[in-house]
Amino acid sequence: MAQELDHREAKMSGGQLISVHPEELTFEVELEKPAYCNLKIVNNSEHHVAFKVKTTSPKKYFVRPNTSVVQPWDSCTITGFTLQAQKEYPPDMQCKDKFLVQSTKVPPTIEFDEIPPDTFIKDEEKVIEECKLRVVYVTPKSGNANSEREPGITSATKLSMGGSDMFKHSTAEEALALQRLREERDSILQQNKMLQRELEMLERRRSRQSDAGFSLTFAAFVGFIGLVVGFILQFALSSPSTA
Repeated sequence: MAQELDHREAKMSGGQLISVHPEELTFEVELEKPAYCNLKIVNNSEHHVAFKVKTTSPKKYFVRPNTSVVQPWDSCTITGFTLQAQKEYPPDMQCKDKFLVQSTKVPPTIEFDEIPPDTFIKDEEKVIEECKLRVVYVTPKSGNANSEREPGITSATKLSMGGSDMFKHSTAEEALALQRLREERDSILQQNKMLQRELEMLERRRSRQSDAGFSLTFAAFVGFIGLVVGFILQFALSSPSTA
């Protein structure tokens, strides 16, 4: 029985090919603001491994990249887990959303932007491992002091303590605001990196298509020149020679 439980826990945190960290996705939810989190995928094998991320609520979340290839014994961090801005908090901050990470071995020649569509379709000759991740919502850490009244403290005592309390509250609020600004800055930088990566992928595809088009045009041009030269030679050889 204990071995069966250990097997289930290992299957939930990752299979033989990959492991994921953390084992649950935590979003700090604020109303009217998007929330972000990261996920690290580690390749535990000597093979190239492709992975794909799915969710039970695709309209609420934005994941980039949701597919990629991890080299042997290497790792990949998905910085683009984004929860869209919410208009209201869920009841008791409970979330039933799930994420699924699928992984399978792929040839070393496959790049992250060239993963075939049928890579994650199960068949008899292909092993696809799956790792389920649950979603956790938390509220932002508040720097405000406890608003409950303490017995034995009079209004005069509170007024005498007001200056130091206001200073403490202001310092805590400033530190919290600074931390949020840093997190927003890091999130913007991460999104810029993802956009640059997608632009590079599009440029590579465009260059490949343009190279293929140039090759076809050049071949047609060479063929046309060959036909013209052939007609000229045939005409020159067939015309009677003058004495």
